[in-house]
Amino acid sequence: MRVPILDLTRQHAPLRAEIDRAIARVIDSGRFILGAEVEGFEAETARVCNAAFAIGVSSGTDALLAALMALDIGPGDEVVTTALSFFATAGAVARLGAKPVFADVRSDFNIDPDDALRRVTSRTKAILPVSLFGRRAEVERLAESGLPVIEDAAQAIGAPHLGRGAKMATLSFFPSKNLGALGDAGAVLTDDPKVADRLRLLRAHGSKPKYVHHVVGGNFRIDALQAAVLRVKLPHLAAWNVTRRANMERYRTALANDAAAFGLALPEDAPGHIWHHFCVRVGAGRRDALKTHLQERGIETEVYYPNPLHLQPCFAYLGGKPGDLPGAESATREALAIPVHPELDAAQIDHVIASLREFFAVQQ
Repeated sequence: MRVPILDLTRQHAPLRAEIDRAIARVIDSGRFILGAEVEGFEAETARVCNAAFAIGVSSGTDALLAALMALDIGPGDEVVTTALSFFATAGAVARLGAKPVFADVRSDFNIDPDDALRRVTSRTKAILPVSLFGRRAEVERLAESGLPVIEDAAQAIGAPHLGRGAKMATLSFFPSKNLGALGDAGAVLTDDPKVADRLRLLRAHGSKPKYVHHVVGGNFRIDALQAAVLRVKLPHLAAWNVTRRANMERYRTALANDAAAFGLALPEDAPGHIWHHFCVRVGAGRRDALKTHLQERGIETEVYYPNPLHLQPCFAYLGGKPGDLPGAESATREALAIPVHPELDAAQIDHVIASLREFFAVQQ
């Protein structure tokens, strides 16, 4: 039996006719960059996320870049962020000439707010937590610092209170996300109208009106085609997230009694967790063996993430060393994402559970 980590073919099948009509609508309009389609998507996304404004941009990475630029972050500035995330989180900081300052994570994989706040200095201009795997970070706690907080919510769209306590929250619509486009796309959420205006300026080369450039921005504009496709999928997001939670509960119920004996740590639940990933933890150096075992049984898994950010070669100039951030480092050695997406059927989930039990029975 094949159990993919993601099954977009199955997701798109019942929506295909509507997606085709949306694409045709954009083609017929002749408007492919910004315009009414994007404006409609932005309004609908803002409503779903309970934000005053959603500014569509070209990717989740560019959402981070634009948000940092909106705060005028640049050379000499520091941004405190997590050591456990996709590279874009820290990469956007470094691209602007600022210094990413890495904090450790807790057992839930999210940034440790105590460690993050200890790393704040007079040069810190923002804190950039990641709501990893669909569970919100403690954004409100970080906001108590008085510094602007940018919530990297690339994996958390649909989570309640998204962006609460933050100056901005960034979204990614990379195809694998809970709400995925047919390519790259992203957005920035904010309740501040001045910030929203600045983001709109920055995404269009700092130009308003056309050919009058007030700042040096970028080409961060979202395609109308992606906006149209996302408008088709957005009404299904809540139901998809409910199914993700049901799949998570099926795993947890089936494995709860055996997990401790297996040396298997199940991911922690939390109110509003939308389960972008279901990452188990396997100690004693057995994670990679488990990955191989599941692969042999047709089950796709993924390691998020194999290297902590403070040990990435491109950040060697920051002086990070093994042992500096033990929480993040152990997560990269132990975490393994198993399929939890809403297109799974009961037989596939049961196959994953049986395969996990088989592995640990042999190991004991």
